[in-house]
Amino acid sequence: MTTLTMATWSQYYKLTKPKVVYLIVFTAMVGMLLAVDGAVPLDIFVFGLLGIGFAAASGAAINHVVDERIDQIMERTKGRPIASGDLGQRKALIFALSLGVIGIAMLLIFINVLTAVLTFFSLVGYALIYTMYLKRATPQNIVLGGAAGAAPPLLGWTAVTGQVETEALLLFLIIFIWTPPHFWALAIRRREEYAKADIPMLPVTHGVYFTKIQILLYTVLLFVVTLVPFLVQMSGLIYLAGAVSLGIGFLYYAIKLYQDDEPNIIAMKTFSYSIFYLSVLFGFLLVDHYARIFIRGYLA
Repeated sequence: MTTLTMATWSQYYKLTKPKVVYLIVFTAMVGMLLAVDGAVPLDIFVFGLLGIGFAAASGAAINHVVDERIDQIMERTKGRPIASGDLGQRKALIFALSLGVIGIAMLLIFINVLTAVLTFFSLVGYALIYTMYLKRATPQNIVLGGAAGAAPPLLGWTAVTGQVETEALLLFLIIFIWTPPHFWALAIRRREEYAKADIPMLPVTHGVYFTKIQILLYTVLLFVVTLVPFLVQMSGLIYLAGAVSLGIGFLYYAIKLYQDDEPNIIAMKTFSYSIFYLSVLFGFLLVDHYARIFIRGYLA
């Protein structure tokens, strides 16, 4: 019985796409910490991240429920809990909705209405608008639906300040521009599976060459956008050095992908690097923020 219970909870855990949720929570935490020079109150830090994380996990689980047929077709996803038959749709949906309700309730009770409302719209945007409609309707699905995935640092910021500010929107913009080259690299590798599942991803509808051009153009745009925090004095030289170094790395992979006639291997390397890129970029934002606070305090 214990083994069965542990196995069941393992399936529920997989349902939340934990690696994705961890990255979401990390970027939300960075948004929180960048919003103030001092310490974030412990209750806001804990309940804010829990609420945002639960809502993200809810969206991920709903995605599993809605995409059962697609997941069964695609090699990458056929082992997911619902697609494999290890977990029933009804139980998964109850679990997903429960997470969403708990997460939004936490934000309403312990944080503020603005963060709760924005988180709710992000959840709806990903779980319903993107997953149920955009993903199946247009090759620009990941661009149009990217706003939901770009919201976490903005949510972290509003959890602390109670308002939407320019710096928070800039963090949102960075992830929004990062999302297409990140996901299209994976879509190139999995284009045959997407075609089989009748999902109009860009490599399926417009071809690999066109998609590689788009990845390169978005990567160039991302490089430019990531310089803006330094230009507006939101961040300093530590962040600038990190952003330039990481951006050159991303451009290297985008150019290699563009030049490669057999792009599957380099596409997955580009996809993997993009995850590393975003995590470390936000790490540089955080290190730079506290380094500047320390220097100001030392010079005062």
